[in-house]
Amino acid sequence: MKTIGYGKANGKIILMGEHAVVYGEPAIAFPFLATKITATIQSCDSFLLHCSYYKGSLEDAPETLNSIKVLINHLQTEYATGPLLATIESTIPAERGMGSSAAVAVALTRAFFDFIDQPLAQETLLSYVEQSERIAHGNPSGIDAAATSGQDPIYFTKGHPFNFFPLNIDAFLVVADTGVKGQTRAAVKDVANLVSSNDGQEIMRHIHLLGALSKEAKEAISENQVQRLADIMNEAQQHLTKLTVSNQLLDQLIQTALATGALGAKLTGGGRGGCMIALTKTKKEAQVVSQALEKQGAVATWIQGLGVHTYA
Repeated sequence: MKTIGYGKANGKIILMGEHAVVYGEPAIAFPFLATKITATIQSCDSFLLHCSYYKGSLEDAPETLNSIKVLINHLQTEYATGPLLATIESTIPAERGMGSSAAVAVALTRAFFDFIDQPLAQETLLSYVEQSERIAHGNPSGIDAAATSGQDPIYFTKGHPFNFFPLNIDAFLVVADTGVKGQTRAAVKDVANLVSSNDGQEIMRHIHLLGALSKEAKEAISENQVQRLADIMNEAQQHLTKLTVSNQLLDQLIQTALATGALGAKLTGGGRGGCMIALTKTKKEAQVVSQALEKQGAVATWIQGLGVHTYA
């Protein structure tokens, strides 16, 4: 065993297909390396957890940290390491659809295996993260675990294996945090109610079109078609608005991004809070959009380049 083990993970962004993925349509997610979580594991006299939300005994950690508590206890028991101090530092905002809980589990598991000085296969990593995510979210899709531990975009459809493909488009993505927790469960329930309403056929039309846009977005990324991807994002936002998952704050930030140079903009994730994303051709344009979004009320913004592993 080492004196201290280190692990890290990145955030994740849903580019296309949110909500439609619930109904069997494809979606695209990708690692967002502009936000990250780092974790350390070291021996201690007792089990302790240090993070921005809590510092103290692991046993006494609040219920909201149960997924972390169970993961650490499971790893420690399985490998008989004795008491541990786990320290977590994060720049991924919680409950914004950016995969924070999965990223914590990824970083902690990597830190633990580094601490015991053993190799960690991706399959093993994902199995531990899934256990943690089941506590955090009940029935996770696995997309957060895959995106927060990898470097390639993921094209996925419910019930099918993940399809990884290269991120290869000469553009920049701005992500803006509204400062409001995403309302994913409520939004999903409301969309389901719309599907079963008298307008259900029209609602399903929007859902199918969102799925078709995910397919087009994958092609646009693979073929380095920036304007096409931007147009797809703008069209997707119109359909998401019809599904009632946008709100005034998201709409305001999206309009601000478009008015200050973004080619395309939309919400990302569950909606009604959380984050929005905007696409620009250059980093300078991304910086202008980022500043405008913060002036308009975004509590934080990040920029990521979308070339092959060349991140801003």
